[in-house]
Parts: sequence; structure tokens; C-alpha cells
Amino acid sequence: MLLHLHHHHHPLLYDSIATKASMIASVMSNNTSRSCIGPSHVSEMSRLKLSKQASGGNAPGLSRKTGSHVKHWTTNVYGQRAQERVLEEEAPQVSETTPSIKIFPGQAFPLGVSEVESGINFAIFSQHASAVTLCLSFPERWDGKMMELTLDRHVNKTGDIWHICIEDLPRSNVLYGYHIDGPRDWHRGHRFDSSIVLLDPYAKLVEGRRYFGDASKKFSNFLGTYDFESLPFDWGETYKLPNIPEKDLVIYEMNVRAFTFDESSELDPKIRGSYLGVIEKIPHLLELGINAVELLPVFEFDELEFQRRPNPRDHLINTWGYSTINFFAPMSRYASDGGGPLNASREFKEMVKALHGAGIEVILDVVYNHTNEADDANPYTTSFRGIDNKVYYMLDVNNNGQLLNFSGCGNTLNCNHPVVMELILDSLRHWVVDYHVDGFRFDLTSVLCRGTDGSPLNAPPLIRAIAKDSVLSRCKIIAEPWDCGGLYLVGRFPNWDRWAEWNGKYRDDIRRYIKGDTGMKGSFATRVSGSADLYKVNKRKPYHSVNFVIAHDGFTLYDLVSYNFKHNDANGEGGNDGGNDNFSWNCGFEGETDDISIKSLRSRQMKNFHLALMISQGTPMMLMGDEYGHTRYGNNNSYGHDTTINHFQWGQLDTRKSSLFRFFAKAIQFRQTHNVFHRENFLNKGDVTWHEDNWDNYESKFLAFTLHDNNGGDIYLAFNAHDYSVRASIPRPPVNKSWFRVVDTNLESPDDFVTDGVPGIGSTYNVAPYSSILLEAKL
Repeated sequence: MLLHLHHHHHPLLYDSIATKASMIASVMSNNTSRSCIGPSHVSEMSRLKLSKQASGGNAPGLSRKTGSHVKHWTTNVYGQRAQERVLEEEAPQVSETTPSIKIFPGQAFPLGVSEVESGINFAIFSQHASAVTLCLSFPERWDGKMMELTLDRHVNKTGDIWHICIEDLPRSNVLYGYHIDGPRDWHRGHRFDSSIVLLDPYAKLVEGRRYFGDASKKFSNFLGTYDFESLPFDWGETYKLPNIPEKDLVIYEMNVRAFTFDESSELDPKIRGSYLGVIEKIPHLLELGINAVELLPVFEFDELEFQRRPNPRDHLINTWGYSTINFFAPMSRYASDGGGPLNASREFKEMVKALHGAGIEVILDVVYNHTNEADDANPYTTSFRGIDNKVYYMLDVNNNGQLLNFSGCGNTLNCNHPVVMELILDSLRHWVVDYHVDGFRFDLTSVLCRGTDGSPLNAPPLIRAIAKDSVLSRCKIIAEPWDCGGLYLVGRFPNWDRWAEWNGKYRDDIRRYIKGDTGMKGSFATRVSGSADLYKVNKRKPYHSVNFVIAHDGFTLYDLVSYNFKHNDANGEGGNDGGNDNFSWNCGFEGETDDISIKSLRSRQMKNFHLALMISQGTPMMLMGDEYGHTRYGNNNSYGHDTTINHFQWGQLDTRKSSLFRFFAKAIQFRQTHNVFHRENFLNKGDVTWHEDNWDNYESKFLAFTLHDNNGGDIYLAFNAHDYSVRASIPRPPVNKSWFRVVDTNLESPDDFVTDGVPGIGSTYNVAPYSSILLEAKL
């Protein structure tokens, strides 16, 4: 067991720690022994005092042994009484501020940091490591020194787990990481580098820079920390989970920082862009009418990762967060006022509690397909790569152990390796048990369907385990059923009747029909009625289709009707990033225009898209900002812009509160109060009447149908994607009922949506070009 003490000028910025002191290794190996009493192995406990080192960062000066003696006593370690051999090492120039600690071998489980009877236990997995050193730093004690404890593979290792227990550590405000060394066989997949302080994959809290985008701290290291002192979070006596049935969900995809960071939010600058900022804007979410938020990644990530070296993207700030550093820790820079990881954890819980109190569920967008550590050409080693690259990542063993890249981000997490699979499951359970989240949307989930060699699996163990896990049983689990390796699984994702899917075919077919593509009428009908062609199998339900027209990827709704082409020059990739198949239409002019007719057409189209989404069977999802017509000026891949391109513009919302926002909110409310739009089961012949005898007409872009309600409250819908008016024949209403016009997207607000309906509907209705109507049968 080696104990080194290093001094660093700043507790959060760590240089690579230099050469180990071989003299100490010699002293310790020659004067430390393990003794046995009977058949049981005796734990070793050492009390060491080390000299205070000058601020140079070299190994401590133990040039000679000045004296040692051995004491024996009996102690209780993990419930067993055993005689302990204690070595007291006295070094010259001992300082009163130098730590005196007791060390035990520790235990292998749980992984990460835990508080046990004998102290603070550290445990980390590495199958291929040959040496592991625990690094500790105490920002508020012992002058910010970093202590190194080199683990003995014969004492501090059980199977592939390295562990150590320290008795006298503070119960909070300790930073820790690991030096790990091992084989340097690149071609076999190893990437060990013992100079780097690595983050524990199981760290529950992560300390890095305190303020989002602080360029003066762009090279900050990320270290684990823990808190065993704070009282448990008070969820409140009246607190309860919303437990909203999946068929009733209306999901709002949003980014925590972008939601409130803009000055137009009029929040205190200390909480803008934070978890607490979200709480302040819950009234907006309630007014809109959604009942679930899907948060873009909130696991710790490094927003300045692009700025670590000169490159065409070194002006970008990763605001979306799809570059996970750690799967257990909430993003610390979403804490208010630079509050750090402990406050981030507490404030995240406050946000969840407040959202739940408002009847809004919390779904997390999680990224288990890759990490921040990039590729072999420009690696950013912070954790997994340096701990055991061969286990944590998929490798091409036939190509010199190169990383496989099914994520498009340089590496691919080896999700169905037993160790990685358990890490992911432990992470998910942690967010459900500790943070009370209600579900997960899995980024590029097809990666999770690949074996350790990258080949697709018919029954992926991880996907099954998530579906069957008892802790996760109450959660919504949503797949993005594709990856960057071409594994497109929409409608055939291995699901165990539990998994829902982002329905990419819904997005494409709705876009193409509404903008007026020919031959799309049948596909449009299939999508709005629940995509039975994809999901009516076994026990799957319509709500397993997460319907969306817009998501964070791609155009906003406003840009979908304003741009034919992406405009991504600001991203630094020469316009090569972002999708080209957007199925968008600019309504006659590319980008901003003052043409009143074009602006009116765009407004109609946005309302048409939203109405189609809200009357479709399945689970609707909309994007933050679409309720007021947010623009990114044609950028369809805006992940790297911490600007108004992504930031919610509260002033624009106010300007459009009585027009577009009103329509959005009314449509959501109407869906929620009419079960005919969100049935438990797929439509049968008695549930819908298609007013159509022209299915085979490739040029036809008009579709009308009636959804039947058991109580006679039928709904008639017509969508006209022609560039001319269509006189629709209106069917007879149910007995003793009359048709009332609720929606006509061709009308201006407030006439475009009248919840109670406008009477006087005759046997025909003139449906304007590029518009839609909704009629309700009422007494």
C-alpha cells in the first residue's frame, strides 16, 4: 500500500501527476506484512503520517526511514473481530496539518463510493488494469493537497474489482479520481495512460468547472465527489408520482439551459438556465397543456469539449449535451449561481418535485450509445477509455483494436457486455429511485441492440433487462430506433410489449403529406390512425408510437415551413452536418420575408402540422419553442450554439400569445378532453369512417374522415394539401346532433379555434388550400 501526498495550486484543476516515488514503494513493501489467525485472512490497517510537501507537485520527500514500530490491537472490521497489524511510518518534517488516516482493504460492492461501518469505501472495476491508484483531494482541508493511495492487487482486489476503505475521511467535500495503468497493447484494444486522473464511472456527483461555458476553465478536470452528511431530500408528505397512463401523455421536448437562459425570461440571473429556472416557468407548461417534459441530456457533460484543441468547431459550445461524461451525476452547471454538484443534485430533485406537483412527468433523454471520449485520432480520455477501453467500448479486433463507430461520435459503448449492461441498469435505477424520474428516451437505441462485436442481436440482453426490470417497471421507456450504422428498427424494435418508439416514419409521412407531396394520402391516413402497420403486433398499443413532426434534431416547426435547405455554415463543418432529407417546404421564399401571403401560408401550415399531431392515435411529442414559432434560421443541427438560435425567446412568445400559442394550447386541451384521439387500442372498423373512394388516385391530396365516439360526440376531420379549395361533402351527424366548427386553420385567431364550436354547418364545407378543419357533433 503506497500513500503519496501531492500539492496542487487549485483544487479543481489537476495536472497529470508525475513519477511515483520508488523509495516509498520499497519502504512500504519491506515493512508491511499480512498475518493470519487460523483460516481467515486478516485485514491490514495502516496509520501513516506524511511530510508536508512544497507546492511543486513531485512525490513526497521520504528519503529515509527515521523510525517505525508496530502496535497490535483488536478491532471490528465488517462485523469480524480480527487482530490488526498497524504500521506507523514517521517521516521527517511532519506538519500538524498532514492527514492521519486508517486504511482497510475495503469491499468490492457496491461500486463507486459508499459509507460502510469502517469508513468510506471506494470500488472500481477494471479487468485489464495492472495498477490502480486512488487520488484524493480536499478542497477545504489540508491546503488542497492531493493524496495518492496505490492499491495492492493482492489485498485490494476481488475478481476484477479494485477497492479500498478509509476510516478517517470527511463525509463530504472530498474529490477523488484514479490513476490506472495496464497493458499498452494498442492493437489489442488497450488505451491505458497512467498520467491521467480518471473519473469513477459510478461517481454519483461530479465536480468540474462551476459556470456553464466558462472559457477560463475550459481545461478543467472532472472528478468524483460524494455527500454522506446532508439529510435525505424532503419530497413532502403529500407528494405523489403523477403516474399518467401512456395513452394520455403529451410530451414536450426541452433543454434545461435553453428554456430560461435568455434575458427575456426575466428571471433572476442566478437561476437563469438552471433546474430552478424550469420551476419558475411551470405556469407556461400548464398553460400550454402538456403533461410530460422530455429533458435533453442532464447527465454530466463537458460543454467546452470542442474547444480543447484548434479545429473547425472550436467556437462551439455543446448545449444539447449528447456527450456523456458520467451516467449517474446530474449536470452540475445546471445548478443555480455556480452552486456545484451537491446543489445540482438537490435542485434537480426540487425541479422534479415541482413538476410532479403540477401533474407533469419527467422523462430523461439518455445517451448510453457513446461517451465524450471521442475517437482514437483525437481522444478526450476522462474515464472509461483509461479504465478499461477493451471492456467499455466496441472494438474491431481484426483491425488493430480500432474503435467501432455506430454512434457517429467516434466511439460506441459496449452495451451488451455484462459489466457495461449492469452499469447502465444501475444508472437507470439510480435516476428512478433517487431522483424519481418517470421514464427515459434512449438516444440511438439501435446501438443497444448490438453485440460486443457490433453485430445486430435479435434479443438484446440489455433491451430485455430494461423491459423486465422491477425498479423500472413504472417507467416509460422510449427508443430512438436507429443508429449511425444503418440499423433502422422503426416498427420492429425488440420490445417485449414494453418499449415505445420514436416513430420516424410518422414524422416523414406527415411532413410529406401536409406540404403537398403526391401519393401520400394513404400513408397519412395510416399514421394518424396509429401506425397499425408498424405496431399492431403481439400486445403493443397505439401509444407505443411516439408521434412527432419536430424534434431537437432537424428543423424547428417554423423553419420546416420557411426553408427548403439547411443553413448550417455556423457549425464549422462546411454545411456537411445535419440531415438533407428534411421534407420541408419554404412556402415560396427561402427564409425570412415580409410577403403577407407567404407568412399567412406558413402560419396555416404550422397549425395544420400541430392539428394533425394532436388528433393522431399514439403519443404526441412537440419541441420547445414551436408553440410560438421559434426559428434557428435554417440551422437543422444547432447542438453547438449557446445563443438565441437555441434559447427560448419569451418576448416572441408574448407577441404570439394570442395567435399561434393560443392555437397550440387549444389543440392540446381539446385532445386531452376527447378520448377519441387517444384510445387504448387500435382503431377498428366501427371507430372510424373514411370518406374516401379515391385511395388509388396518386394526385389526390385531400382526406376526410370521421372518428366515432360511443356517446355520439363524433369528430369530423378534413385535411386539404392541394393548392386549391376543395368543397367537401359533410356526412350527416349522429341522431339529434349537429356539426359545430371547432377548427379551421384558414381563419385568423381567435376564429381558427373555437373550443365550444360554431354552429350552422351545412351539407358542404369549402376547405381552403393548405388548410384543415375539425367539426364536432354536439346537441
